[in-house]
Amino acid sequence: MKKRTTAIGIVLVLIAATVMAQTGKTDFSGSWVLNKEKSGLQEGARFVASKLVVKQAANTITIARTVQRQDQERVTIDTLTLDGKERTSVGAMNAVRKFTAAWSQDGKTLTIKSNSVFERDGNKFEMSSTEILSLKDDGKTLSIDSASTSPRGERKAVLVYDKAAETK
Repeated sequence: MKKRTTAIGIVLVLIAATVMAQTGKTDFSGSWVLNKEKSGLQEGARFVASKLVVKQAANTITIARTVQRQDQERVTIDTLTLDGKERTSVGAMNAVRKFTAAWSQDGKTLTIKSNSVFERDGNKFEMSSTEILSLKDDGKTLSIDSASTSPRGERKAVLVYDKAAETK
């Protein structure tokens, strides 16, 4: 039974890889670790994911982000369709988040846009962000050009993640 499950898993991975190769789109799948030295973080940057785990299929991408907050790690998971259609989720503090993911014309970059609205102390706040994902160094580096607007102002950063060694 275990061999059959493993064989099915391998077939599914091969199918996903074949579909990605046929569509000509970049595959961002993998485990990624933030490279602080190469990243362009602004002074006071908080809540930047130290780790990413990306799983990509033909029409979806799931990104698990690990953020260190004081003495605890927090993982958020977003699953987006890759067709540019808007999705909605409810997150921390009942924030309603709308987001889209769309490919560049050449299929080399993926742009993720999000807009969140939440309430705190009876006041409504809005945050928006744009992330442009691309691979560099023959797929060994994931670069995310990030821009966000919140009540605290505008922030821009280039986040650089190194591909983590695979563990068996």
